[in-house]
Amino acid sequence: MSEPIDYLNPALPAGLRRVTMPVVDATPSTLEGYGKLVADPNECAVEIVRWPAQGSRPIDADTGDQAGTTEGVFVSEWHGDILYGRNEAVGGHYVLAYATQPETAREDNPDTPKRMLLWHANYHPDGGQLFFPLDPRPFYVPLALPGDDITPEKFVCFRFDGQQGLYIHPNIWHEGVFTLSGTQRFFDKQGAVHARVSVEFASEFGCLLEAPIASDA
Repeated sequence: MSEPIDYLNPALPAGLRRVTMPVVDATPSTLEGYGKLVADPNECAVEIVRWPAQGSRPIDADTGDQAGTTEGVFVSEWHGDILYGRNEAVGGHYVLAYATQPETAREDNPDTPKRMLLWHANYHPDGGQLFFPLDPRPFYVPLALPGDDITPEKFVCFRFDGQQGLYIHPNIWHEGVFTLSGTQRFFDKQGAVHARVSVEFASEFGCLLEAPIASDA
């Protein structure tokens, strides 16, 4: 079993290189394979993956997927150069990204962030996840298709206009939702087991993932 990750104090080394993600508009066609746009969160079912069998005997057909979902508010909030995420659905609090190299990031910087630098991503093997903006402003979500052979170059940063939400399938690499400035709230719904598989770009690849952002996008 791996050691828990300290999401609020990742202790990243200085001088990390940057890998730039392509930024594309989120549409039904560009999101194919990753998930879909959601106009009404009440009409979006979250996929739940049946608990895997441990041996040759299968899981009983009416068991293994009854944990259901959990829901709450996901808050994405810039404090100067640091973007924090808080997920009430699972009690999570994280550093999502930085606006500058982590070693020079300051919470009291008054400037509007012009880029986001991502240090970590994860996927949920137990279920899908829905993010729906309660504050209808543009936002970004970096995503990558399933596979534990993940590399930084496989990520795509999707741009949303804030009028629709995002549903992602189980096993899709992601890292919350990224507001472009200030504070933005999202309705979050996901599998209640909340299994998480992580990649840490700094320690595994010596890099951060970068995408330019514009608050007036």
